[in-house]
Amino acid sequence: MSYHRTLSACVRVGLGVPFGGPKGSRLTHRPVQHTPPAADPRFSVDFDQPKEAYKSKATLELLRNLLVLKLCSYDVLVDNNKQLMDLSKTLLGQKAFEQLMKMTFYGQFVAGEDHQSIKPLIQKNRAFGVGTVLDYSVEEDVCQERAERKETGDQSSVPHCEPADHRDGVMSAPFYFYADEAKCDQHMDTFIKCIKAAGGSSEDGFTAIKMTALGHPQFLVQFSEVLVKWRCFFGFLTAKLGKDDREVLEQKLDLEQMQALLTKLGAEGDIRSWFASEKLHSSSTIDILDWNRLIDDRTKVVLDTNCLEPLLSKFAEEEEQQMKRMLQRLEVLAKCAVENRVRLMVDAEQTYFQPAINWLTLVMQRIFNTDHPIVFNTYQCYLKEAFDNVCMDVELSRREGWCFGAKLVRGAYLDQERSRAEEIGYEDPINPDYETTNCMYHRCLDHVLEEIERNRKANVMVASHNTDTVKHTLRRMEEMGLAPTDKKVYFGQLLGMCDQISFPLGQAGFPVYKYVPYGPISEVIPYLSRRVQENRGVMKGAQAERELLWTELIRRVTSAEIFYTHTL
Repeated sequence: MSYHRTLSACVRVGLGVPFGGPKGSRLTHRPVQHTPPAADPRFSVDFDQPKEAYKSKATLELLRNLLVLKLCSYDVLVDNNKQLMDLSKTLLGQKAFEQLMKMTFYGQFVAGEDHQSIKPLIQKNRAFGVGTVLDYSVEEDVCQERAERKETGDQSSVPHCEPADHRDGVMSAPFYFYADEAKCDQHMDTFIKCIKAAGGSSEDGFTAIKMTALGHPQFLVQFSEVLVKWRCFFGFLTAKLGKDDREVLEQKLDLEQMQALLTKLGAEGDIRSWFASEKLHSSSTIDILDWNRLIDDRTKVVLDTNCLEPLLSKFAEEEEQQMKRMLQRLEVLAKCAVENRVRLMVDAEQTYFQPAINWLTLVMQRIFNTDHPIVFNTYQCYLKEAFDNVCMDVELSRREGWCFGAKLVRGAYLDQERSRAEEIGYEDPINPDYETTNCMYHRCLDHVLEEIERNRKANVMVASHNTDTVKHTLRRMEEMGLAPTDKKVYFGQLLGMCDQISFPLGQAGFPVYKYVPYGPISEVIPYLSRRVQENRGVMKGAQAERELLWTELIRRVTSAEIFYTHTL
């Protein structure tokens, strides 16, 4: 079959590489050159008024906030937080340990143990104009010993995960470990309860879901590898034709030139026939979105035949069934979200899962984002390819006529991603420094804001603890005539962090949300441990937040408001 032989030719010329791209690959993304303009000082929200920022907080909450932020500024405590919590549990006993956690980290970053216990906090935040992104934050906590037992063949009580993901520095990267399909159904049921709770407690709320909870993580790894190598093949062809120095959507292949190149490489048959039934963006050229449509529209062909051999071996009936089951679970969740007037926020995960997660999310966006965004994808801007991914998905939504919905974050898995890239030997997917990531974030944000200005169909959540980013967004909204009441631009921060951003925005009428985790203390410990590590940079740099907290605390003491409780 000519299709098969062409793909085999692509492998022979150098695309049979580890997922993630080789070191020195021509597919390396160019450094971001964009520098965001300086923030306009005429924004309408004042983030330096502690009395207004913390009027929803009792004095004991201020003290806890100060204590936790201070503790999280010490590297030795952050680096060893899991061991310290285990030691505390041993010394204090389970009951006293849980009480200590409620008084400190759990009380700071987690709303409660179940749907009922979290309602007072959600209602209080809502009264101050702050909505909810509800997240059931129970994570598997699989230790290195159990991972090694898995690798050595001892299967007793060990959830499935590919051994390649059990490397030092990578093992701590969180995702749901696969036990069986029944467990995935249980996770789906948990997300349904979460959606219903969000719908019942917060107007136009969000629920966060993790794709690794809904299927076999190793399937996501395998399918991601297919998608990445398929994109690598396109990059290889554009490089051969001297078009790899352009922006991703400007890299177009002339069908006649591509036919000649592939024939030269040893492929047989008329490659142009691949696109005979496709609605191309241009009649004589294809771009990356046209190329990807061969995967999108011919998934069954890809999965049921050996067309992608040897790009991916043994990707057959079982993998097709896994994909169908994941899509079925996602559809159930999306329908439930529509019924409860809740939006689904698909969390970003590690890069070795992310291409498949993006693909599955796009399938749901095509179905459910017809009138307004129901399903939001998450883009991690510390990735070198973040802007390319945003641009491709925005353009795809234009061509196909659905509503683009995105959450922009800086990123959560830096240490694990770099450790994995170093150990396996592919190019580090992370931007070299914070400043580059910051520029990437603003570049992606500006692109989505321009899309909102263009057709008012897209939505974006600016999930950031960076005051300059929030000010930049407010200034751009003012320039574009985007009012808070349009509800096209949302803001988001984690529960327990940056109240001096969230509550002034909410009280000024901007749609702002707290990412609200909940779950039993004993089962949320892995989440807490990860949150402390992920946000060490934010917490160490929270000097301005601590100063505002101290200012408000001193004001209450000196004005005899030490027993202050919130009022509207």
